[in-house]
Amino acid sequence: MPPAVSEAAVLDVLRTVRDPDLNRDVVALKFVKNVRIDAGHVALTIELATHGAPWKEAMRAQAREAVAGIPGVSSAAVEMAVQVRSTTSADPAGKAAVPGVKNIIAVGAGKGGVGKTTVAVNLAIALSQMGSRVALIDGDVYGPNVPLMLGITTQLAGDEGGQIVPAEQYGIKLVSMAFMAGDDTPVIWRGPMLHSVIQQFFRQVRWENIDYLIVDMPPGTGDIALSLSQTVPVSGSVVVTTPQIVSVADTRRAVRMYQKLNITPLGLIENMSHFVCPDCRHESDIFGKGGGEALALEMSVPFLGRVPIYEPIRIGGDTGVPITIGERESPAAQSFHAAARQIAVQLSAASYRKTAIPLMQIR
Repeated sequence: MPPAVSEAAVLDVLRTVRDPDLNRDVVALKFVKNVRIDAGHVALTIELATHGAPWKEAMRAQAREAVAGIPGVSSAAVEMAVQVRSTTSADPAGKAAVPGVKNIIAVGAGKGGVGKTTVAVNLAIALSQMGSRVALIDGDVYGPNVPLMLGITTQLAGDEGGQIVPAEQYGIKLVSMAFMAGDDTPVIWRGPMLHSVIQQFFRQVRWENIDYLIVDMPPGTGDIALSLSQTVPVSGSVVVTTPQIVSVADTRRAVRMYQKLNITPLGLIENMSHFVCPDCRHESDIFGKGGGEALALEMSVPFLGRVPIYEPIRIGGDTGVPITIGERESPAAQSFHAAARQIAVQLSAASYRKTAIPLMQIR
């Protein structure tokens, strides 16, 4: 008669299966769910914390092999699932989490003209294409261009409960000042009015099960960033720069601002990093070389990668078809996907630090 199989034995062998991103085993991470044992048949679920893990199937195979090797097991079935965790539920300053939102990401820049909104839009789409539920707040109230880049014109409507129903394009939920004012209407507001509209975008919009809410910030270090830090628990910030010395100097100030506001910098993205001639393939460093990566190293901030100067990025922004939609497999689009993956991994790590994962063990 084969020996009886216990759940403890199953969990014990699964301690050999590790998440490469978090550098911990799946049992310690509490990824193992719903272990079912029926005589010698074992089934279980491994619930990852990020979409798009390239090693997911390898982990499934490793877990199945480990369980199948337990004496008395005749068959093993492993289902892989994903549940993005929240980083906003335990805010040390006591700011209330936004209902329906798990993680809030501010995308900012020290100066205008570096492609911040382009980065915000394409990061949002890349996260969505990985399988996450994503929303965007167009927080640049003086220059709300996100609807243009997403190719959407609408008027926001309310539901029966009085909440704003966000617009949607390419699977991205969106609210923007552009939906409330005409295309050529300037927004001439003082600080208290800005704070009020930011509050409204967070608290009076019907957000439903959003994994990542990206806030496209205005450039610089003004009122909106302060309102954001005072209003909601922000998971982290992404700062956009070009390699140019002037841009890097302003980016340094933006990173310091987020640090002073207790908003963790998730990393730097170097936009317009280089230009590759489509005919001769020669690479030209039009705005300099390596400024963003050098600054990230100097400030001990993760470097999320380089986005090249590529004409279809500009065309996509002008026509409402972002590069991650129009040329998803292009090197430029893949640079956004790589950055989005790094951001998701960092937020996954942050969600587990509050449950006893030491920072030094996160790779």
